[in-house]
Amino acid sequence: MSDTVRTVDVLVVGGGPAGSATAITATRAGRSVLLVDKATFPRDKCCGDGLTTLALRLGEQLGLDPTPIGGWQPVEDAVIHSPSGRSVRFPLPRGDGRYAVVVPRREYDAALLSLARTAGTEVTEGQAVTGIDVDDAGATVTVDEMSRIRAATVVAADGMWSPVRRILGLSTDDDRGQWHAFRQYVSNVGLAAADLHVWFEADLLPGYAWSFPLPGGRANVGFGILRGGPVAVGATGRIWDELMDRPAIRSVLGDHALPEDRRTAWPIPAKVDRAVLDHGPVLFVGDAAAATDALTGEGIGQALLTGILAGEAVLA
Repeated sequence: MSDTVRTVDVLVVGGGPAGSATAITATRAGRSVLLVDKATFPRDKCCGDGLTTLALRLGEQLGLDPTPIGGWQPVEDAVIHSPSGRSVRFPLPRGDGRYAVVVPRREYDAALLSLARTAGTEVTEGQAVTGIDVDDAGATVTVDEMSRIRAATVVAADGMWSPVRRILGLSTDDDRGQWHAFRQYVSNVGLAAADLHVWFEADLLPGYAWSFPLPGGRANVGFGILRGGPVAVGATGRIWDELMDRPAIRSVLGDHALPEDRRTAWPIPAKVDRAVLDHGPVLFVGDAAAATDALTGEGIGQALLTGILAGEAVLA
């Protein structure tokens, strides 16, 4: 690491949707922005991959063009399955924009980060934050092999277990998430899986299972449970083992559906009302702000929104 200190207006830590949204907003307003991420993109992110109307409208606001994104799958209908076995189809509006899309985070996050680069943000990948000192005028941040960074504002978009929050001593005992979710990509799904499906299975309530369509006869399949609820996190492996063979779910996926690769799991933070959102010159956004929707588990739209708001706050 160099002994020199580099100065920028804004340092964004994390290149997911929240970080990219912050960087795009601040850069377009004329601020000098450096974004660093310990990962190298494209990279996978365990997620249901669903974009709600909120996420789609905010993506349009940022200027995201979905045309080059190969995994971009518009959703026409949503089918909701009740615990009693009743199913109801909800057609989404036609001919007036998109209201739901499914896209792998590996592709979506890389596209947003590319948009930030195009806007003029300097992006450095494969570099992790290892130290941060704050004062009344800003923060000095140590980033792996780079020179130290002096920034008037630091935006921590570094996820559920935010290293920035940990380094600042702001982590708490309830940082394990309010929900817990599991996901696996599945190929060779049946024609019924071309729709978006949500199952409110009696034993998973208040959580749910899902099948979200992807191009090429694939689907994102998973389920989520409330941490501390009726289903213990330790029991989820057993549920996952038999999930796809439940008659209601198998009837949608089809007899020839095949799980791909390994299962992945992740905690979902949904406590923005009591999370630490700022610390001097440091702002927290996205999962680092525990901004997931407490009812649906949606996080992408909230990540974009908090990122845009942080970018606008920098301008104030």
